[in-house]
Amino acid sequence: MPKILVTDPIHEDALERLKELGEVVVLEDADEEEIAEHVKDADAWVVRSGTKVTRDLIEKAERLKVIARAGVGVDNIDVEAATEKGILVVNAPESSSIAVAEHTIGLMLALARKIPQADRSVRRGEWRRKDFMGVELAGKTLGLVGLGRIGQQVAKRAKAFEMEVLAYDPYIPERVARELGVELVDDLHELLERADFVSLHVPLTDETEGLIGEEELKRMKPTAFLINCARGPIVDEDALLKALKEGWIAGAALDVYWEEPPGEDHPLYELEEETVLTPHIAGSTAEAQRAAGLIVAREIERVLSGEIPENVVNLPLAGVPDDVREMMEVGEALADVAAQVVEGRPEVVRVRVGEEPDERSKEALKRAVLKGCLDRILTEPVTMVNAVDVARDRGINFEFAVSDGLDEDEVEVEIETEGDAVRFRGRMIGDTPYLTAVDGYELRFKLKTPLLFVWHVDRPGVVGDVGVILGEHGVNIAAMEVGRRERGGEAIMVIRTDEKPPEECLRAIEEVEHVRRVELAD
Repeated sequence: MPKILVTDPIHEDALERLKELGEVVVLEDADEEEIAEHVKDADAWVVRSGTKVTRDLIEKAERLKVIARAGVGVDNIDVEAATEKGILVVNAPESSSIAVAEHTIGLMLALARKIPQADRSVRRGEWRRKDFMGVELAGKTLGLVGLGRIGQQVAKRAKAFEMEVLAYDPYIPERVARELGVELVDDLHELLERADFVSLHVPLTDETEGLIGEEELKRMKPTAFLINCARGPIVDEDALLKALKEGWIAGAALDVYWEEPPGEDHPLYELEEETVLTPHIAGSTAEAQRAAGLIVAREIERVLSGEIPENVVNLPLAGVPDDVREMMEVGEALADVAAQVVEGRPEVVRVRVGEEPDERSKEALKRAVLKGCLDRILTEPVTMVNAVDVARDRGINFEFAVSDGLDEDEVEVEIETEGDAVRFRGRMIGDTPYLTAVDGYELRFKLKTPLLFVWHVDRPGVVGDVGVILGEHGVNIAAMEVGRRERGGEAIMVIRTDEKPPEECLRAIEEVEHVRRVELAD
């Protein structure tokens, strides 16, 4: 009988389902030594966020086939160690989507109808009906920043309230928005200027940290409301405080914060009339917890019966040669950088190699590259397993080719959008991915971010001017190389910096004579 180890609390219905599959061992508040003793002969292991699934524990597992996270993230699991040992890692990415969407709508209603303020007033023995004049959702415009899994659920519910829905998401095809009855806009600022309610549904990345700052808040209507059930650092809290105090916007509802918990004296607490605050509970419903448990129980059943689970985070690489694994690592890194550099929504992803691989290796390389292209820029997790489906759902075509111009250990990734394309080539040198060409300009550069790419004309002084600007902005250069085909022709400068250059630094570099284009990957 299979042994199923459970080291974090899960819903009772999920436990009962697991007991139908095998012997269930529940460890509460167990230390690593106790877990190690039981994981040694376990076939499946269920955790939530409390247990740290370390490499050491994974290496002690002799029969383990699957690690299941009853929730969305897997940051507490050493996925790389599990992959190396051929252990599947699964999760429940859709379990909280409806809960978060409903909480978002609840916060919108609370803001629109001043429900928390009215409640506090009545409890004080007051009856101040005139002070709580609200607004209706019907006929208003909701602006969704991010139209992924949760954003789509919010859109459906907002349409039921007879709202007009806009969405800004550069990585969602028009077809998806059209099916939802949502207007897709190309510019975030346009959405902010038109919306009566702005709701955030994007992942926290270097690109989205501080996405809503002073400039963005000033573009919103003075009657508009901001809702954040995504991640706290997406909103600049200092700018939000200023916006609320000075009346740039009418109010804000937050379930997430820059630091959690925010602290006893957080200035948001003073703004009782302008804010609705909840303690990161958007996904905390009995139904969501039950769904998460039952989803991973179903996934465990599939694994134990030899079937392929639906929500696999990793793809064990048994049978993939070591040289192909290195190409996968390089390809994923190249795609990650290229996706940041290219302008617009990816429409075609091309991979070229110097030697024809077998079908398993080709498929693994394809999935690694698509994961690198999409994982950073989408709300939902993109894995080696779902990358192909995610790309297809977003209308991204994939092309694979063998090129005589590449060495057998090189891989080239090209990403094409409606109005742009970039082509990056690389290889593994030692144990480090290297960039060996950008748009055909050859170089040899360690693929480690932040990386600044400056397309320019090869003229004396350009490199120096760029270096001076970086220095003026307090940005230290760690390494730099220039690729060119001929003296005085088109060239590219690649610079690795110790810190991320600020936006004003990038704009200053764009103004340098003979500079054609400036892009940053971080």
